[in-house]
Amino acid sequence: MPRFAAGVIRFQTNIFPDKQDLFEELSQGQSPEALFITCADSRIETGLITQSEPGQLFSCRNAGNIVPPHTEHTGGMTASIEYAVAVLNVPHIVICGHTECGAMKGAMDMDGLTGLPHVRKWLGYSQAAVDIVNEIAPDASDDERMRMLIEQNVLIQLQHLKTHPSVAKRLAKGDLELHGWVYDIKTGAVDAYDDAENTFVHVDARYAEQIAKLASEHECAA
Repeated sequence: MPRFAAGVIRFQTNIFPDKQDLFEELSQGQSPEALFITCADSRIETGLITQSEPGQLFSCRNAGNIVPPHTEHTGGMTASIEYAVAVLNVPHIVICGHTECGAMKGAMDMDGLTGLPHVRKWLGYSQAAVDIVNEIAPDASDDERMRMLIEQNVLIQLQHLKTHPSVAKRLAKGDLELHGWVYDIKTGAVDAYDDAENTFVHVDARYAEQIAKLASEHECAA
C-alpha cells in the first residue's frame, strides 16, 4: 500500500495540476465516448492501451470480459450496460479480450476449477465459445486453440450484449456500434473484428478510414 499511497501523492502534486481544467469540467458530469468492457486482469490498462483521457471511457471489468445474456436478474454488468447505453448514450461499445487470459484457460478446463464454484458458474457464459473451438479445431495446437477461444469468446459476448433491451433499441435506431477487440499483452498489438472479412484484423486496417479522417481533422485544426 505505501507504493499506491505514494502514487496518489505524485498524482496530486505532478499530474492533477496540469489537468485541472479537465477535472473541473468532469466534476460537472460525464459524456464518455464508449463503454469499454474488458477483463479484470491486472495487466490490462485501458487508458494506456487506448491513450484516452479521464471521462472518455465508461469501463466495466470482470473475469473473462463476459456479458451475461439479459434476464430479469439484476447484476452489476446488466445495470452498468443499461446506464451507459440508456442514460449516458455512449455511441460505441467495445468488448476487449486479451492473450494469456486466465479466465479462458479456466473455461477450457472446467474440471480444474474444483473449489471455485462461483468462477465455474461465471465461466459458463463462455461455454458456447469453448464448444465452437472444440467443434472446428479439435486437432489444433494448444496455443492456436486458446487464441481461437479468446476471439470466439469476444464474439459470443457481443451476441449476449445484443439481448439487452437498451442495446437492442439503440442498435435498431442505428446510433450504436459494437466492436470486438483482442489485446496481445506481449506485443501490445490490438486486433479488431471486421464484419466484412469475418475475422480479426489489426486495428489500423479495421479503422483505416476513420483514422485517416481523424488525422485530417487534426491537420485542419492545426
